Amino acid sequence: MATAPDPAKDLRLDQQLCFAVYSAAHAFNRFYRPLLGQLGLTYPQYLVMLVLWESDGLSVSAIGERLLLDSGTLTPMLKRLEGLGLVTRARDSRDERVVIVALTEKGQSMRAIAEGFPTQILAASECAGEEIDALRVALVDLRGKLDHAAALA
Repeated sequence: MATAPDPAKDLRLDQQLCFAVYSAAHAFNRFYRPLLGQLGLTYPQYLVMLVLWESDGLSVSAIGERLLLDSGTLTPMLKRLEGLGLVTRARDSRDERVVIVALTEKGQSMRAIAEGFPTQILAASECAGEEIDALRVALVDLRGKLDHAAALA
């Protein structure tokens, strides 16, 4: 049975789910910083690399869909990755409006270093793999529900 709302308690910072998620994201960034330092990447750049390691040769819009980012946010990041020699950007020969992003040999080779990161995260979290999986599923579900509610507002 659900408890009645308590306005005094409901506005306490330690009761806010949004703050728990926000502060956990910052903790992830702090943990990832030295790992990503090995690659010379920021966390958002690492996310782009994850998408490309999974499926190379994607359009900017396909990368944006996977990362929930618009092209205005993504394009400068891709330019920096290209400047680092990790990706190439080229117009699609079938449709000049589409830009295809592909890993360079250097970008592809970084994957070997990054493959150890999930194990390090799991160890640092002191959670079982099943706990991490359940948490990820719950957060993705929550994001979907919030996106749906925001679209209706």
